[in-house]
Amino acid sequence: MSKLVLIATAIAGVVLLSSLSVTSNSTEMSKVVGDTNGRWTQSELLTLASLRISALPPTPKDASNAFENLPAAADLGKRIFSDERFSSNGAVSCASCHDPKKQFQDGRALGKGVGIGARRAMPLAELGHNAWFFWDGRKDSIWAQSLGPLEDSVEHGGNRLAYAHVMQANYQSEYEAIFGPMPDLGRLPRNAGPNGSPSEQAAWNAIDATTRNQISRIFANMGKAIATYEKTLHYGESRFDRYVEGVLKQDPAAMQLLKPQEINGLRIYIGKGGCVTCHGGPLLTDQYFHNTGVPPRDPAKPDHGRSVALAKVLNDEFNCLGQFSDAKHDQCQELRFMAKEDRGMEGAFKVPSLRNVALRPPYMHAGQIGTLNEVIHHYISAPKAAVGHSERKPLRLSETEITDIVAFLGSISGPIIETPVKK
Repeated sequence: MSKLVLIATAIAGVVLLSSLSVTSNSTEMSKVVGDTNGRWTQSELLTLASLRISALPPTPKDASNAFENLPAAADLGKRIFSDERFSSNGAVSCASCHDPKKQFQDGRALGKGVGIGARRAMPLAELGHNAWFFWDGRKDSIWAQSLGPLEDSVEHGGNRLAYAHVMQANYQSEYEAIFGPMPDLGRLPRNAGPNGSPSEQAAWNAIDATTRNQISRIFANMGKAIATYEKTLHYGESRFDRYVEGVLKQDPAAMQLLKPQEINGLRIYIGKGGCVTCHGGPLLTDQYFHNTGVPPRDPAKPDHGRSVALAKVLNDEFNCLGQFSDAKHDQCQELRFMAKEDRGMEGAFKVPSLRNVALRPPYMHAGQIGTLNEVIHHYISAPKAAVGHSERKPLRLSETEITDIVAFLGSISGPIIETPVKK
């Protein structure tokens, strides 16, 4: 997916540059565009053009979710997303860790549901451009990802049958209008599930296979409704995006939107800092997994990241190739051709989007680093990884340059926009 994004944005940049009459002969190659605060070469302009949110292609369709084009599914998913009844204590919803008032995150180092998790909550905007989900990529669709926290003992802490009962009692008509008739659950116990407590698992195993499948189907459809809603969340333009548009169009007013310090930080970001290597494209991420030597919260229990998740996604009953997926076999290429073993994934974690990054400290997969200034210090010092091998190499940046990068990162904050589903 990230390769497609980069190709599309590069093409967009070329088209825009042609309107500036920047040609490819040796003289014109050195031509600069900008004002006294920021002069950019053709090569730099191509990079800047590729980073604009307006260069992001339309959100790809998920073949494994046949209901994502239904407005009614998005409406139902939004209601489930904020409903605290879908938890063991009646006090936790998806919005608890992904608060719409807090950029759909919670500001915590570690997620807090019915207990405390091992990692922090990830951003939700533009999830449809991802191929893998969670910090370790153990899920291969938004709807499969949505189901994980519901059965996790420290997140929602509930079980599959309890959720089916809540759906039948409170959302039956809305559910059946989208997914078809629900089975009669009246004769079944209140709690049962394959991933719950020993008593819940025993109750689950006592239910016949056909009924278990029907309950799991309700559960999967809950995830598909949540996913349909979450795919409506998009990043809006930031001050940085408007600045780049202004430079490309030679708009004097827009070219003043970034301060000299922010422009210098941007220049380092795409240049000597090398930030754009992993944080490129319109979403400022390559959507891949990297080991950058981030220290574990507990040195005695290092997190192995992506390497452990490979088996999990392959064996997930809700993956693209599973019985609850709506995709055909040949539409699951990411999963089918995923490397089954990759030593480079030891201690590797997903690169998150940097959009709105200044609004959501602390940082890294378990909130180990408190400020953006400290994050950059970590990257330039390039410490040895606790597990696996860090890809980072030491880099020399002055304190002024570090401060400038941090200033630039503050310019890429923008609104999160909920866009209605279009059939």
